[in-house]
Amino acid sequence: MVPMISKKNAVILFQGDSITDANRDRGLYQKYFIGQSYVFLIASRLANDHADKNPVFVNRGISGNRVSDLYARWNEDAFSLNPDVISILIGVNDAWRTMSEEPSGVTDRFERAYRHLLEETKEVLPDTRLILCEPFVLKGVATEAKWEEWQKLVGKYQTIVRELAEEFGAVFVPLQDAFDEAAKRAEPAYWLYDGVHPSAAGHDLIARRWLEVAGRTGLA
Repeated sequence: MVPMISKKNAVILFQGDSITDANRDRGLYQKYFIGQSYVFLIASRLANDHADKNPVFVNRGISGNRVSDLYARWNEDAFSLNPDVISILIGVNDAWRTMSEEPSGVTDRFERAYRHLLEETKEVLPDTRLILCEPFVLKGVATEAKWEEWQKLVGKYQTIVRELAEEFGAVFVPLQDAFDEAAKRAEPAYWLYDGVHPSAAGHDLIARRWLEVAGRTGLA
């Protein structure tokens, strides 16, 4: 099912870390070169199906970002754009800093920062639709050394995102189950080459699930 776009010139913003970023252009052509991630696949489908509505797709994902980094740049990279839809996929770097025992991961601010971000977004952009994507992980070179700890922490984040989506009236896009099922068809590295970052197949999996879930209720 493909999401319907009824509004002319609707702005659909994608936010996140390297999984969203995927070498997007940051200069004059960022409107057209929006990276090689699931964002490109979603935008390709919707732009074609709704060409008469001229939807605008914006990718402001930044590699290495945590939720607190999103919040720090939310005025410039969200509010100033006045988007009709904001899709967020974040969490792996929050977990990575903690698992790597880096100074920036001493305290876990995932839920606190995510809540602040959503509260402020609801206040400033009350009519903007929110889509919260579930963080995910598979066993791979980046995660296998502390696999059980990774599963526990990311699992905690997954519960937080699901609960925040319900609390703030956002659409929740489950992804972990999709990757778990996919890993039965091909090895985990086929989908997430290091256990964290998607391959081309992994990005297509995200895009298909996103379109499926968003398609149940329309988009903008």
